[in-house]
Amino acid sequence: MLYALAAIGGLLVGGAIVFFVPYFKKMRAQTNYKKIIRDAEIKAEHITKNAQLDGKQTIIEMKQEANKEIQERKAEIAQQENKLLQREQNIDRRDQALSSKEQSLDDKNENLNRRLKDIDKKEAQLQEKIDSIIVELEKVAQMSSQEAKDELFAKVESKVSTEIAVYIKNKEEEAKEECEMKAKEMLGLAMSKYAQECTIERCVSVVALPSDEMKGRIIGREGRNIRTIEQLLGVELIIDDTPEVITVSCFNPIRREIARMALEALIKDGRIQPGRIEEIVEKCKKEVEESIHKTGQDVAFKLGLPRINKELLDYVGRLKYRTSYGQNALEHSIEVAYLCGSMAAELGLDQNLAKRAGLLHDIGKSVDFEQEGSHVEVGAHLAKKYGEPDVVINSIESHHGDVPAKSIIANLVQAADTLSAARPGARSEILENYIKRIEQLEEICKSYDGVYQSFAMQSGRELRVMVIPDKIDDVGAFKLAREIRERIENEMTYPGQIKISVIREYRANEIAK
Repeated sequence: MLYALAAIGGLLVGGAIVFFVPYFKKMRAQTNYKKIIRDAEIKAEHITKNAQLDGKQTIIEMKQEANKEIQERKAEIAQQENKLLQREQNIDRRDQALSSKEQSLDDKNENLNRRLKDIDKKEAQLQEKIDSIIVELEKVAQMSSQEAKDELFAKVESKVSTEIAVYIKNKEEEAKEECEMKAKEMLGLAMSKYAQECTIERCVSVVALPSDEMKGRIIGREGRNIRTIEQLLGVELIIDDTPEVITVSCFNPIRREIARMALEALIKDGRIQPGRIEEIVEKCKKEVEESIHKTGQDVAFKLGLPRINKELLDYVGRLKYRTSYGQNALEHSIEVAYLCGSMAAELGLDQNLAKRAGLLHDIGKSVDFEQEGSHVEVGAHLAKKYGEPDVVINSIESHHGDVPAKSIIANLVQAADTLSAARPGARSEILENYIKRIEQLEEICKSYDGVYQSFAMQSGRELRVMVIPDKIDDVGAFKLAREIRERIENEMTYPGQIKISVIREYRANEIAK
């Protein structure tokens, strides 16, 4: 019972607590709510009053700033108005000054116009006086003004032409001297850059050695043997790392041949010392001289040429050791002699005289490095010295066109010389390059309008261009030849000269019926 009563009492107390606690909380919350509302209304009233005060203060400050800015703007406007006023005053003053200057210029212009009219009048009067003076002078001199002018021009032209001729002569002499210097420089540069194979072929001989020990014996103690050989022969001995070979270098082919023979004899003999070297060198010189003389005699006998001076035959034999563009000079001379003889026989001329002229036409090449002058001048001098006929002398002088040919044989020598030199393969030139040059020459000619055919002749030394006469007249032919020459000079490299002949043939055909 007690527990039941206690539980019921507990339930009653709990129900009372549950009912009254929210009620008291609600009453307390209402009290707090009203207090908060009153505090908020008071704060809002204070904020409103403060805002009104702040707004009034801001408006006062903005009015003050606006008034200040208006005053500053008014001051600036007043300052700008003062400046504009000053500028207007300056412009007015300048306008007045310009007006006064314009007035003065107008006055000066009027004065100048009056003066020009006076000058024109005086000029007319002066011209009348000059004309009258000229008339009087013509009467006195008995010569018109045009005749006097022509005579004066003639005198001036004569004087100027003389001065021009002297000037040209001086410039030609200067150019000649400069060309000689440039030619020497170019020759030196060309020799230094020349292909090794060609240099070895023309300037070097190779002597085989039985062993490398022989190199030391040729050099000798302190180089005395090699110095003796070089001094006696005028050659250079090149001893390098090439096994069992010694090289002889010299531009003179005869000295080089003597040196080769002497070295081979010394190597075979085995006694290499200065005294023995002198003996061998003298012996080899005599052998070479005998070989040269025998070669000259053999050539004369082979061609059937009688009564040639023995000393001149020695020069013929020396051609054996000379080359021109890779072509042996003696073989070339023999070819020219045969060609001249054949052509002379066909024309009914003296065959032996033609052969003689052909054989001797390049005789100057055997000594042109020992005497001054070209091989033509040296050859003509030798022919005169040894009593050769005038036809032979003229053939030598004219075979390169230096002097006019005086006989048919001289013309035959020119033709034979060209044939022998121009024969493909006669001179050292690659066949492929030769064919390309010929084709390029013909293509250049055919590229012009009006050309219907072109021929490269004499191994590319002469071009013959056939043109259509209806498209190219005589003047156009000369122009075409000049244009082809300029293109060849600008676009190609070639030895010697190329002669260009433009042929214009016009044919008028009619048929009689």
